[in-house]
Amino acid sequence: MTAVADAPRITAVARRSRQLAGTGTLLRLALRRDRIMMPVWVLVIGGMVVSGVGSLETLYATQAERADVARSMSANSSMRSLYGPVFGDSVGGLVAWRFGAFAAVLAAVMSLVVVVRHTREEEETGRQELLSSAVVGRRAPLTAALLTALVANAAVALVITAGLAGQGAGGALALGLAVGGTGMVFATMAASVAQITESARLAKGVTAAVLGFAFVLRAAGDAGGTSRAGGLGGGSSVLTWLSPVGWAENVRAFAAERWWVLLLVAAAVTVQAVIAYELTGRRDMGMSFLPARPGPAEGKLAGAGALARRLQRGSVLGWTLGFLLAGVVFGGMVEGAADLVGDNERAREIFERMGGQSALTDAFLATMAGMFGMIAALYVVASVLRLHSEETSQRAEPVLAGAVGRLRWASGHLLIAFGGAVLIMTVAGLGLSLAYGQDLGPILGACLVQLPAVWTLGGLAVLLYGAFPKAAVAAWGGAGLSLALGWIGPALNLPQSVLNLSPFAHLPKLPGPEMAWTPVLTLTALAVVLVVAGLVGLRRRDMTT
Repeated sequence: MTAVADAPRITAVARRSRQLAGTGTLLRLALRRDRIMMPVWVLVIGGMVVSGVGSLETLYATQAERADVARSMSANSSMRSLYGPVFGDSVGGLVAWRFGAFAAVLAAVMSLVVVVRHTREEEETGRQELLSSAVVGRRAPLTAALLTALVANAAVALVITAGLAGQGAGGALALGLAVGGTGMVFATMAASVAQITESARLAKGVTAAVLGFAFVLRAAGDAGGTSRAGGLGGGSSVLTWLSPVGWAENVRAFAAERWWVLLLVAAAVTVQAVIAYELTGRRDMGMSFLPARPGPAEGKLAGAGALARRLQRGSVLGWTLGFLLAGVVFGGMVEGAADLVGDNERAREIFERMGGQSALTDAFLATMAGMFGMIAALYVVASVLRLHSEETSQRAEPVLAGAVGRLRWASGHLLIAFGGAVLIMTVAGLGLSLAYGQDLGPILGACLVQLPAVWTLGGLAVLLYGAFPKAAVAAWGGAGLSLALGWIGPALNLPQSVLNLSPFAHLPKLPGPEMAWTPVLTLTALAVVLVVAGLVGLRRRDMTT
């Protein structure tokens, strides 16, 4: 009788086991596919945080200097919105303040990319259908993707904890768990969104939009948060608590850690994972709960260029609105730029290396323009590599089967990529000037002068795609290297020869100094050469079959 009574429970356990069949094999496959990308992400995120110890110890050598900068940053609403409040004036506390929020955002980006890559993208390309023809359970791909993200975030947490252990083991562990936990929140969110949307591009876009909104919520909450008179930290706004990025901040690493905040992270991960598992069990492979609308039977797509505009208009609109908002936010911080460095000569030197001008206001504006340019390079690379995704998914084949040549097809996407860069840098300059309230011409010029470097990295992407399609993804490496060198290179006091590896290092640092046309024209010519070489390679090689 006991065996008969236990039969339904045993059957249910066996059914769940079958749904996870093949998880280990898929996990090993995912880790093998990400054997280069994942270590790079881990080293960049962890290295950025750990390297902050040396730079901040150099900047603020004494406890008095650290306490002074902590108080001034906590009292400055602009700086609180950018980095968050300072909860501790130790070296570890300043590292958590300066790098914690950005590390959490980068971990979230890494996680959403990893999860979507191994779920919706696998289905979109048809590889998952082939794998599922073997002994692979329904929920095995999702489980393998989440485990891959868990491995990546655990590695980030381990690097941060080990690298900062000398500043205090408890604080180092708290910061590592906060950053890795934020990554897992957005990993499970991406897993849920991937079940709802029909394309990998839309799944990444929706999750990234939620991440951006979370960062804005955190910034708005911290800007309006209260600070203790003459002290550090203060009470967090409701808006900050509504943001997962704000949860990472409120763990308060190196400042009387709040371990219970990690329970919020664990709860969010658990709930979103359950939703993702429930959704994946209720849909057919390749389908979604919100399928893409096919549109009218008759349209106005008169050519390859119109098709490219139709495919990339959502991306261009999203980037444009994002750059406009970022321009307005950072433009409002210009007046408080001097408070960022105070009387610290070492900090002033670093800021001037980033901005290239002795006047701190001009240096701040030049730095922001340069950062916008480096981020715009990510847009250009993504837009150019849309050609690669169209080809590998075989959507380009029916287009090229008609009276459309390869160069005409590619030129439509390249026009969106390179012309879109002009648009987003223009709105960034307008946003900066609008919030600052003056200097429209110089600020707009400072943003537009970044375009030759942006185009150069876009040209590198065209070259790799056209001549070496299997290495096309390496274009992200060029853009990422430029961003890393521009972001943390000056703070680490890297030699100028290393900083010069980025094309942005050769541009004039406007506003402020005289315009230097030679590097601008040289980089523009280099971008043209790279694009032409890439198109020649595309015309001569075989298309992916």
